[in-house]
Parts: sequence; structure tokens; C-alpha cells
Amino acid sequence: MEGPPSSLYGSCPLVEDSFSRLSSQSNMYGLSAVPKPEGGCDLLTATLKGKVICFRYQSLRQKIRPVAKEVQFTYIPVDAEIVSIDAFNKSAPKRGLVVGITFIKDSGDKASPFLNIYCDYEPGSEYNLDSIAQSCLNLELQFTPFQLCHVEVQERRQRETVFLLSGHDHQIHLYKENETLHQFEERPTEFLFPELTDLPSHVLWLDVVNIPDSTRRLTAFGCQNGFVGISHVDQDSKVVLQSWNIQQDGPISTVLLFRLPTDSSEGYSTGGCRTSIDSDAGAGGDTLEDYNLLVTSTIELSVVYRDVLKNGLNDQAILPESDQYDSVLCALVTDVDFDGVKEVLLGTYGQELLCYKSCTGGAPDPEAMESGLAPRLQGEFRLLWRRSFQSPLLSMAYVDLTCDGLCELAVESLKGLHILQHSLTQTASLILQRLRSRASALEKCLAQSPAGVELAEPDPEMQAAEDPDGLARTDREEVAESNG
Repeated sequence: MEGPPSSLYGSCPLVEDSFSRLSSQSNMYGLSAVPKPEGGCDLLTATLKGKVICFRYQSLRQKIRPVAKEVQFTYIPVDAEIVSIDAFNKSAPKRGLVVGITFIKDSGDKASPFLNIYCDYEPGSEYNLDSIAQSCLNLELQFTPFQLCHVEVQERRQRETVFLLSGHDHQIHLYKENETLHQFEERPTEFLFPELTDLPSHVLWLDVVNIPDSTRRLTAFGCQNGFVGISHVDQDSKVVLQSWNIQQDGPISTVLLFRLPTDSSEGYSTGGCRTSIDSDAGAGGDTLEDYNLLVTSTIELSVVYRDVLKNGLNDQAILPESDQYDSVLCALVTDVDFDGVKEVLLGTYGQELLCYKSCTGGAPDPEAMESGLAPRLQGEFRLLWRRSFQSPLLSMAYVDLTCDGLCELAVESLKGLHILQHSLTQTASLILQRLRSRASALEKCLAQSPAGVELAEPDPEMQAAEDPDGLARTDREEVAESNG
């Protein structure tokens, strides 16, 4: 299919706020968000030479400024090479932050792999990163580690978060907390994840999504040999309900499960008496099952398999030009333009960040409509914009670092960590536009209501929409001052 003209490619709506140079390079598994109990996130980034840096925004001199500080995690030798890092907060009602780090120690004649799990059980220190870094469980591994991730599982009607670690032994290893001993232990993976047995190659990327309001989940994985698998599993019975697989030509760098609004739903709606922004699904119960699978390859075009529960891996949409900037090493699916429809972000070794827009459902695409391409692009993805960096891109995270309600895009490159932020001026303008649309929709709804309906008190947000000057101070530092 002929793609859209280059004139349709927009510019990245995010601007770089800070850059932190690393003492040595990281890799595609070297970035992890650290959720804070009070809200927002910090970031942990691990370098190949054994250092772990905590990146956060702090209030300094009445302004919010970025701070990068090394965290001294114990039992990581100076000659160690960190492979992967991950962190999570324990599932309620448990409390505490858990950090996992895999590394390889050079022991002369052979390399010795380890997994360190950090967790502080002392009351008052459960979320203190410096204290957690001193409370280590050191596990020697019999395999070379790759991706370390966490998944919330449901067992005996209780939720618990576990570590999953892929290895070169063609297995996924599971580590679960032993509450009695206050430590994590390796458990047989097949007891909780029957779909992750008899793997054909070592897994480079694993993604697990629990389907809301059900006991079911979707598990997807991509392997070094190009094998892609996806399973639909019932967690209560531990039965694999459906499974699909496909063989591609090259190593699979990432697989991500996500939802998009269908043709019959809208991502952002101002019509009638209902205004909503739903980033995962549109209205209607069936859309909860509309899961798509993003698959990125190191040598092939990246693709999206649409509605996998209905179509398996038979309905494929290509991401155009995704093979033109060297290997795709990282990916993210999130809504960066606030229209209620998630975009697909790809980070490449060719130093490019690519953003793709779905042309199925959601808010209308004005550029595609004006160009006359909308009918031809229906159901496809188009390259919305791209942004160049000075070094290859390794990993990404979209989290709220400043605790101002807007997420930042963290991009880890070969040289360091870039933080990209939304423009508060543009965001404030968008909020006012949405509030005006909401006010107009509510007025129409009230006008169509039966006579005698009692009107509610004026909404302060509505008044703000009528008084744009009230949001004139949109500079991020001024907002930080008012918050401080």
C-alpha cells in the first residue's frame, strides 16, 4: 500500500527537559520505573559496569529540578556486568518495594550469573530505596539471564506479584515471595504459567496482561530464533484456553499487548450527554476483548496483529518504514497526544524515535482526512512523526516523574537518559478546549431534558473554561513553585 506523503509527517510534541550522561552504556533491559506510594515514579537505570543510577525530580530552591544519584546496591561486585533490572510495589494488602537485578560476574575462567532481590521488611523502611539497597537476597543462577519482569498473578483468590526471568536455557524462571521466611524463592513456572513451557528458543521479551473483570490473562513472548507465541489462559484452572504462534526470520526484540478503540467506538467523545477519555477501550463490553499484539524485529518490519482473541495471528498490519532505521530495540504503546487512542512508539539503533498512529476508531485524524487518505488508511497505522537522537535508543518508559499529572517520556540511549516533557502551554490550551466542549455538550443535554430538572451548581472547571486567563501561568517552574 502506498504510504502518506512526507508532508503529513508532523513533529514530536515533546521537548527535551534534561539529559543525564551515564558513566558506561546500558542495554535494552536496563531501565525500570520505581512507583512511589504517594504517587508518581522514579527511574532506575543500570549500566553494564555495575552501577545503578536513581533518577528523580526534586524540589530544590522552590523549583523542581532533575537529580541523578548512584544507589549503592550491595553484593554487586565492581567487575560485574548488569544485564537487567526491574522493580515493583507488592500487591495489596502487602506493603513494600522490591528491586531485582541480574548480573554476570567475571570469575576468570568462567562467567558466573546472579540474581539479587532487594526488599526491606523493617517497618518504616519498606519504600526507602537506600535501606532496600542494603537488604539483599543473592541467588546464583545456572543460566545466562535476559529480561527480568514482574507479573501480578491470582492464586487462591489472592493477588501477588512475582518475578519472571528468561534464560538462555530456553526457560522462564519464576521467583515468588515466601512470607514465612521473608525472602523470594524460585518456584516451578508451570504451576502458575503452564503456557511458558517447552519453549523453542530463549525468550528475548515477555509481556503478560491480566484481562480486567475476569480470571483470564494473555501471555505473549518473542524469541531469539524469531518465534512468536501468544496464549489465552484461565488463571483459576491453570488451563490454556487458546494459543497461537508464528515464525519470523529474525530475533524478536519486543512484544507488547494493547487495546485500541474499535470502529464503533471513539477514544475521545463530546457528543450527547457523555464525555470521556478512555485510553484502553471504547464503550461497549466487546471492546474489552479487542487485544492487539505489537511485534518488533531486529531485521524485519514491525507489525501489529489485530484482535488476537478473534483472529489469532492472521490479521496483520505493517508499521511502514519501521525497518529503515536499523534494528528496533525498544517499543512503547501509550497515548502521547491525549486523544484517547494510544500511539505506537519505536526506538531504533539508528537513533530514531518513531511514532505511529492507528487509523481505526478513536478521534478522527484531521491530516489524513484533509489529504483524502483516510479511506485507504482505515485499519492501518501511519507514521505520525519521528525524532532524531545522537545515539542508539535502548529502552523507554512513560511515567509521571514530576507528580504534576502529566507523564514524561524517558528515553535511554547509548550515552545516557533523555527526559522529554509535554508543553504545559499546549496542554493547558487542550484542557480549555475539552472543557468548552464538555460545557457545550452538557448545555445541549440540559436543553433536551424534561422541564423542571434542577440545575446543578456551576462547576469550577466550567468557570475556568470561560476564563482562560485563570490558567495563564503555564510555565512548569511556576507550577512547581505553587506546588512547593
